[in-house]
Amino acid sequence: MQENNVTSVNEFFLLGFQVSQNCRFFLFFLLLGIYCVLICGNLLIIALVSTSKNLNTPMYFFISQLSISDILLPTNIVPNTLCILLNNGGTITFIGCMTQFYFFCGTEIFECLLLTVMSYDRYVAICNPLHYVSIITSSFCVNLDILFWFLSFFIGFIDTLAASRLKFCGPNIIDHFFCDIVPLQDIACSDLFPLKLQLYLLSIPLLIVPNIIIVLSYGNIVRAILRIPSNISRQKAFSTCSSHLTVVSIFYLTLFSVYVLPTNEETSQVNKIMSLLYTVFTPLINPIIYSFRNKDIKKAIKETFEKYL
Repeated sequence: MQENNVTSVNEFFLLGFQVSQNCRFFLFFLLLGIYCVLICGNLLIIALVSTSKNLNTPMYFFISQLSISDILLPTNIVPNTLCILLNNGGTITFIGCMTQFYFFCGTEIFECLLLTVMSYDRYVAICNPLHYVSIITSSFCVNLDILFWFLSFFIGFIDTLAASRLKFCGPNIIDHFFCDIVPLQDIACSDLFPLKLQLYLLSIPLLIVPNIIIVLSYGNIVRAILRIPSNISRQKAFSTCSSHLTVVSIFYLTLFSVYVLPTNEETSQVNKIMSLLYTVFTPLINPIIYSFRNKDIKKAIKETFEKYL
């Protein structure tokens, strides 16, 4: 593509979901309801962990940080998506698109790192319980959390800087409901090799290594649980990590389906639905899984209602 054919793009048009008006209205009210519920659910977990002495442990500290991420991610995407649904599409400025992509990258990277350390936390708790207090200390959790937030948004800045250098020519229409790297690459007319190489190299420490740690952690956890002679003790040990395993499975399966599997025009609508899963529905499911399947959180909720009602 010749340089004189490259145009300066000041804004993009997000197509959103190209469905009937009734379907768009249904999606609007569904997303609005889900967004309100997930905000309330995650705020409840943050408040409970901050105020309840029974939840003053490393595991619940990590859960509260996951709730913060689960608030930031949909807040970055859902309000604009609701406007797109009402108007059957919508424009977003180039700076607004890159800003949305930046916060999307930061929160997603943070969740990848956090889910990894949460897997390690469950591994130490089950496989090395006698040394858990000395290994997973409060200072260890806080320092690691600060490091993860810094790394996530620093790497997100690198990705956003690379995406902002893409050149666009022809239509500036993004067939998605938010600014993501895959649809941006689809409409770019510049050489994508440097960007793809950067993304592949960053995927090693951000996706491949965390997945290896998670698999190894749960492999050792399963072996340790199977060695427990009592069925009741085995069920108790498994219940302490089953919630986290469910969250990890949902998160990585949806990411894998969108960013690893090959895409074409026929799968673009499927990718939008899968993107909804990890940007909106997963942040809704996380507090439900951790609250309804967790006796400590249910106890803290009960005590809070008895105290203030």
